[in-house]
Amino acid sequence: MDAPVAAHRKPKQTRRYPFAARPAARTATSLVLAGAATATVFNGTGTADTVLTPAQIKARVDKLYQEAEAATEEYNGAKERTDGAREELDRLRDESARRAERLNAGRDALGSIAAAQYRAGAVDPVIRLALESDPDGFLERAAIDRLVGDRHAAAAADVRGRLADLNRLRDLAGHRVGELRSHQDELARRKAVVQRKLAAAEGMLKRLDTPQRAAYDAPGADRLGAQSRPPAVTATSSRAARAVAYAYGALGKPYVWGATGPASYDCSGLTRAAWRAAGVSLPRTTYTQIGAGRRVARSELAPGDLVFFYPGVSHVGLYVGGGRMIHAPRPGAQVRIASVDEMPFAGATRPA
Repeated sequence: MDAPVAAHRKPKQTRRYPFAARPAARTATSLVLAGAATATVFNGTGTADTVLTPAQIKARVDKLYQEAEAATEEYNGAKERTDGAREELDRLRDESARRAERLNAGRDALGSIAAAQYRAGAVDPVIRLALESDPDGFLERAAIDRLVGDRHAAAAADVRGRLADLNRLRDLAGHRVGELRSHQDELARRKAVVQRKLAAAEGMLKRLDTPQRAAYDAPGADRLGAQSRPPAVTATSSRAARAVAYAYGALGKPYVWGATGPASYDCSGLTRAAWRAAGVSLPRTTYTQIGAGRRVARSELAPGDLVFFYPGVSHVGLYVGGGRMIHAPRPGAQVRIASVDEMPFAGATRPA
């Protein structure tokens, strides 16, 4: 008999980019020339410049932050796939443990039957009939024994079926382990891209003096006026109104890439949390949120609509009326009110 299958389940549980080698200088003259040619300031994106103006620095930082946000949305998608694979693997492991318990119970029952039959001995029925003092009674008992044997055969077949199911389940779990590792590798790659972009942006910002940096970090709402509610515009539904109210409650909280609240948010994390508070489940990323609900024209915007920006749909905010939105702009900034004209408009969606 096979040994019992263990039913106990154990508890759940970057690439570096070296600088390109510089060719060795062959003469002192070439060293001097090389030094003169490279006596420039790097902008953090792999190109070299002379002195940049504050406006050029801000433009390059804006571009880096936009690229970082696009990478963040890719990271969010990879994280969602990773989390889904992990949950599926956990479910398979739990189901395997339950089936192993049932299999072991069936095997124990068959073991008891086998032991009883061994103790009783195996005597040929013809011999037993010949020796039986009550042949009619023996034949009646033999018929019952056959029925019992049929039930034992069914039990054995059930155990074999359970074992086959368990093996299939474990094969599937093994496949899911491979998928999970693949998603985890993708997640690490996406994370490295985001971190490189953010580090480059921060390096560029260090070139600004204190007043210039303060001007760059000034909330968009400061340019619009106080962070107060815009002129009253009727929401399309009570759910939209609740989503807008949630977004106002998030004002001033920090942007953190990959965050979904309640202490911090990235752009799609904020819109998802706002609509979740209204009882609507949105997908995780900008490029999936734009497909959630009915597309609306810019001229039809109403409070609660999701507004998307840039050709790659890499940023999203929650429209609150009066040409304004609430959004989580970028690392180092806070959730704020801003004009929808602040970025290139890409489309809008009205969640159901």
